Amino acid sequence: MMGNDCRRIGRHTGEKMKFERINPLTGECASTSIAMQPGDMATIANTAQSGFEAWSQTGPNTRRAVLSKAAAALEAKKDAFVDAMMNEVGATAGWAMFNLTLAASMLREAAALTTQIGGETIPSDKPGCLAMAVREPVSVILGIAPWNAPIILGVRAISTALACGNAVILKASELCPRTHSLIIEACAEAGFPDGTVNIVTNASADAADVVGALIDHPAVKRINFTGSTAVGRIIAKRAAEHLKPVLLELGGKAPLLVLDDADLDEAVKAAAFGAFMNQGQICMSTERLIVNETVADAFVEKLQAKVNTMPTGDPREGKAPLGAVVDERTVSKVNSLIDDAVSKGARLVSGGKSDSVLMQATVLDRVTPAMKIYREESFGPIVAVIRAQDTEDAVRIANDSEYGLSAAIFTRDSAKGLTLAKRIKSGICHINGPTVHDEAQMPFGGVGASGYGRFGGKAGIDQFTELRWITLETQPGHYPI
Repeated sequence: MMGNDCRRIGRHTGEKMKFERINPLTGECASTSIAMQPGDMATIANTAQSGFEAWSQTGPNTRRAVLSKAAAALEAKKDAFVDAMMNEVGATAGWAMFNLTLAASMLREAAALTTQIGGETIPSDKPGCLAMAVREPVSVILGIAPWNAPIILGVRAISTALACGNAVILKASELCPRTHSLIIEACAEAGFPDGTVNIVTNASADAADVVGALIDHPAVKRINFTGSTAVGRIIAKRAAEHLKPVLLELGGKAPLLVLDDADLDEAVKAAAFGAFMNQGQICMSTERLIVNETVADAFVEKLQAKVNTMPTGDPREGKAPLGAVVDERTVSKVNSLIDDAVSKGARLVSGGKSDSVLMQATVLDRVTPAMKIYREESFGPIVAVIRAQDTEDAVRIANDSEYGLSAAIFTRDSAKGLTLAKRIKSGICHINGPTVHDEAQMPFGGVGASGYGRFGGKAGIDQFTELRWITLETQPGHYPI
């Protein structure tokens, strides 16, 4: 099986260099895209600045109409999106359609936000002074999107920014350039002014220099990035040199707490979904099942039975709930985590090591802090069961992580669940629901090594506008000098 290679196609006279994304399952070419260079970024940023001048002057209902058209145009490309995601990242048709549905919802939510970008008048101690707080668009926003939920996260990187009147540059993932390009094609069909919505595609070898050139360009005022914590730190440091704000949605190690009074059948359904949807390649994926030891044996037995009904198969055949992981590096990492945990006493309940990108759903029981999987984000189809002595111990284990994106608690006592949710260090916490849950209107983001800032709904407006203080004097001035 091939890895995640992106092969360059040599430069020809009069033509731009291109690169190929290789299908991780078949080794065949999945897509061919322009390999933009760092030297191209100034032109793209300047084009976006020109687009901003036009788009920022449009009224909220005009922006609403165009964003709504973009949602419809996105949905009309259903077949193209499914084909692109299957071939570029090994996704199942179900995951691709979930992406499309939520992404269209995000565009419609952004359309609804255009008339909610409000301000306020603030009482002033100065006689005759009308003081106002006004939100205005920033200018050009750089959105850097990953491959794992490419339609959702590509649209999220630009939708609210556009609603607020900004121009955008979508830096496509090298692993799914065709999927991300389809988003931009839908926006073009919707009727955004020229230069308002832009895309950058590049080969993997050029990624750091391309992103650096965009961050450095004066026209780019803010950046949002969804991806690994390691890369997020690099982007934040580069942007800090220019005092440019960054919204970061990074890695996760989501805990799902199963308390002694939990409905185990419901907890098992949520755990299996949260751990193995999209082969565990979601920032919110359940990576730690923290189970009260009094119910742990029963929970693990039920989980094993559930996971045994979840085979992995070729996503193009559409016969299995799990498809391919994105590359051989994921296979190697998950295999390594299994070896390490088993060698230190963990029990392999389901699944196991793989020699291809079609990996089995894997459950490890009796995981301890001595094992790498206890702390390291796996981003693959594997989940760790950690046994807790009691509720206090479960909370302690949940917070024993540098990450803090999503979490879940299963208990029949709603009041207890709400009380414990406040003690979990995460940006998101669900009671009696899975860690994987996203809606366009919700404030989405994490704490700690999972990043800072919030996408979604009204919370997103703050990220993509400047709040200005403006005064109007209505009486003659009186000054001490």
